[in-house]
Amino acid sequence: MPLWRISMEQINIYNNVQTPCFVLDVAELKKSIGGFLNALNSNFKHSIVGYSVKTNSTPYCMRKAGDFGAYAEVVSHDEYELAMLCGFPVNRIIYNGPMKSRDTFVEAIKGGAIVNIETKRELKWLKELNRRQHYKVGLRLNINISHISGEDADGDNDNSRFGFSDDTGEFADAVSYISSLPNVSLYGLHIHRTAHSRSVRFYERSVEYACKVIKKYSLDLDYLDVGGGYFGIFPNKPTYQQYSDAFYHVLRENGLEHLCLIVEPGNALVASCYSFVSEVIDHKEVEKDHWFITTDGSRNDVDPFFKKSAYLDEEIYQMESPLVKTQTVSGCTCLEYDRLFTLTDKPLLCVGDRIVFHNVGAYTMCLTPMFIRYIPNIYALENEECKLVREKWTANEYIQKTIIK
Repeated sequence: MPLWRISMEQINIYNNVQTPCFVLDVAELKKSIGGFLNALNSNFKHSIVGYSVKTNSTPYCMRKAGDFGAYAEVVSHDEYELAMLCGFPVNRIIYNGPMKSRDTFVEAIKGGAIVNIETKRELKWLKELNRRQHYKVGLRLNINISHISGEDADGDNDNSRFGFSDDTGEFADAVSYISSLPNVSLYGLHIHRTAHSRSVRFYERSVEYACKVIKKYSLDLDYLDVGGGYFGIFPNKPTYQQYSDAFYHVLRENGLEHLCLIVEPGNALVASCYSFVSEVIDHKEVEKDHWFITTDGSRNDVDPFFKKSAYLDEEIYQMESPLVKTQTVSGCTCLEYDRLFTLTDKPLLCVGDRIVFHNVGAYTMCLTPMFIRYIPNIYALENEECKLVREKWTANEYIQKTIIK
C-alpha cells in the first residue's frame, strides 16, 4: 500500500505509540455496526446485530460495540461472564456453542438472554428451570453446505458438527422434547453456517432451508438467527444492504418476514477497525542486494494461522534512504519462517522506521500465542485522541495465579 494513503495525522499517531501495538479506530467500529443495523432496519421491524466476541474479545472494543447498539454473541461460559463484565446486560447477550456451563445456561435463560441450544446435555439442563415460570429458548439447525448450495460447497468440511440434523431425525427429537416441557417454548432458530464464498446466494439458500424446516414442523417462532460470515465493508464485495435484502426477500416469499432477524458478524465488524504498528529494530544485507528487515512485531500478531499471502501494509520512513533490490520484512521471533512480506525496489527500511498493518482486527489478538513476547499494547483512537486501553503484559502478568515453588 503506497505511503500517500496515510494522512499526516495518522503518521503522527503511529509514530507516537509504543510498539508493537494494535490501534482501534472507534469511529470505524461505530460506522460498521451502524451500517449493518441500518441495512437490517430498512427491511425488518425487529433486528439484532450480535458482536462476535470470539473474533475480538478486547474489553474496550466490546464495551464500545455495546454502546453502538450491538448485542454480545458469546460461545462459552467464559465469554458470557466477560460480556457481563464489559457492560452487557443478560438480555442483550446471545449465547451459542457447546461450551456453555450448566449454571450460566440456566442463568442466561432466566435473565432473558437469547440462548440457542447446541447440545443434548443442554436439553437435559432445561429441567433445572423453575416449573412455575415460563421460558423461551432457541435451537440450532445443522446445515450441510453441499446439500443446500452445491456452488458453495468446499469438500470435506461441507458437513457440520454443530446443531441438530433434520436429516437424521435429531432435530425432530429436540423439537419434540422441548414441546413436552410445560414451562419451555421454542421461539427461535439458529442456522449459522459459513461458506468460503460468503456469497449472497449461499445465505439465500440457507434461509430458504430454514423456512422449509419451520413450515415442516409448524414452528411458531419469534426470530431467525442467520449467524455470521459476511464480507462487510470491503470494496467489490456484497454489502450489508445486499445481505439484508436477500434475507428479507426469502422470508417474505415464505410469509415469515415478521421474524426478528439476527446476525452475528465478527470479521465484517472488526477487521477494518484495527491496525498493527511495529518498528524496525535491525536490518542486514545477507546476500548481494537482499536485505532482511527485523521488526518488533511478528507474523503471529497479524496472521496467527500463517495463511495470508499478502497484507495491507504501509511503511513510514523516518528519513530518506537508498533504494534496494529486495527486502524481506520479518518478525522478532527466533523462527526462520516468521517472515511477513517482501519489498522490491523500495527505499531501505532502517532502525526506527515503522510498518503499519491494516485490517487486522479479526482473529488476531484472540489467537496470538504468547510466544517469546506477551500480549502487546492496545490503543484506541477516538475523538482525535489516541489513548492506551490495555497495557502490554509483562512476566508479572504471565505468572499471576501460578505456583512457581
